[in-house]
Amino acid sequence: MENVTTVDEFLLLSLTSVPELQPVFFVMFLIIYLIYLVGNGAILMIVILEPKLHSPMHLFLGKFSCLDICYSSVTLPKVPMNLLSTCRAISFLGCITQLHFFHFLGSTEAILLAVMAFDHFVAICNPLRYTVIMNMQLCVMLAAVTWFFSFFNALMHSVMTAHLDFCHSLKLNHFFCDVKLLLELDCGNTELNQWLHSVVTGSISMGAFFLTLLSYFYIICFLVLKNRSCRILHKALSTCASHFMVSLNCLFYGPVGFTYIHPASATSMSEDRTVAVIYSAVTPVLNPLIYTFRNKEVMLALKKIFGSNTPYQGN
Repeated sequence: MENVTTVDEFLLLSLTSVPELQPVFFVMFLIIYLIYLVGNGAILMIVILEPKLHSPMHLFLGKFSCLDICYSSVTLPKVPMNLLSTCRAISFLGCITQLHFFHFLGSTEAILLAVMAFDHFVAICNPLRYTVIMNMQLCVMLAAVTWFFSFFNALMHSVMTAHLDFCHSLKLNHFFCDVKLLLELDCGNTELNQWLHSVVTGSISMGAFFLTLLSYFYIICFLVLKNRSCRILHKALSTCASHFMVSLNCLFYGPVGFTYIHPASATSMSEDRTVAVIYSAVTPVLNPLIYTFRNKEVMLALKKIFGSNTPYQGN
């Protein structure tokens, strides 16, 4: 039986061990962080200030942008700090707190993408009954269910991880604290933890992905079978193209599924770290660009708020 270590802190490893590349990565991640703060913040501001965007569809978009800000702020700010610092320690409490909010906000974002797909389904397939179906009571209930499942999923992981007995090296081969990494440091039986990690988290992400895919399948079938106008088909698909690109184009569900479904191993850690950069840094930067330039109403509101009279020539 190995000696159990009383843990006060963990050591996070830098993204690169090459000293010459560290300033480059520092500037890159700092720019990425500022871009998604400004981009998602602008979308959130537009949705709040423009009364015409106070529909469920755009309110969900505003919530998604707010989630993006919080989600990446959990992990990304510490990356440039660690790149230029010789002390890359994170306290035990800080590590568990980061783990909790990372899973809480990540699960919320995954489920919210499915809710937004359902909203698009109702808007396109039942336009005359949209305001009746997507009423305030349903929107509140969907939000409550999303936050409830996400919170208890994150609470389960954080509580179980906090009670692990650590006896190996306390160096985490990652730029933030996550369950798979901490399980590698435990000296006891972690089969239950690994099962919950793969099955529960994987079920949430893949279940949300399936519901999103199902919504778009019904949308396409409805437009092809019930409404054969190419113009209407093109207009409808343009309405939800931005959401389709983010969720189904492997920008979110793909990397998350890869990370949390396959079992942990020493050879997969470097792959997980690369994939984590995609869903924690790259996707939040692309979201405001995709949603802004593919959404006519958001572009019009943006021009109105900033006083531009130039007509928008979008879809």
